[in-house]
Amino acid sequence: MTTMAEFMEGLNLTVLGVTIVFLVLSILAVVLYAVGWLERRLVERETPAPVSSPGEEKSLPPEDLAIITAAVLAYASEKASQLRSLPFRRKISDHWRLYGLQTQMEDVEDFNYEIGKW
Repeated sequence: MTTMAEFMEGLNLTVLGVTIVFLVLSILAVVLYAVGWLERRLVERETPAPVSSPGEEKSLPPEDLAIITAAVLAYASEKASQLRSLPFRRKISDHWRLYGLQTQMEDVEDFNYEIGKW
């Protein structure tokens, strides 16, 4: 049986261990928070791209839009011509699977007959 001194020593070790674990986890949380804060500050310092006002629309001239559309369609048709068709595979007949099951059942029946279970 344990004495009161041994019990108190175990209790002190448990409290010390839990305190150290939570202290280390708190330090890690503070470090991660500081890194995130520093990263946000560095990103905010970079000059953001100029943002257009919601009412202002940038439109392409019709000639440029036609050229871009033609280039995209030409690229898509070139990619489509490079594709090859996959061969069509027929589903394997179910007869072979059933024949295999029937053969296995016959083997079991023959075995049971040989050992005298039937």
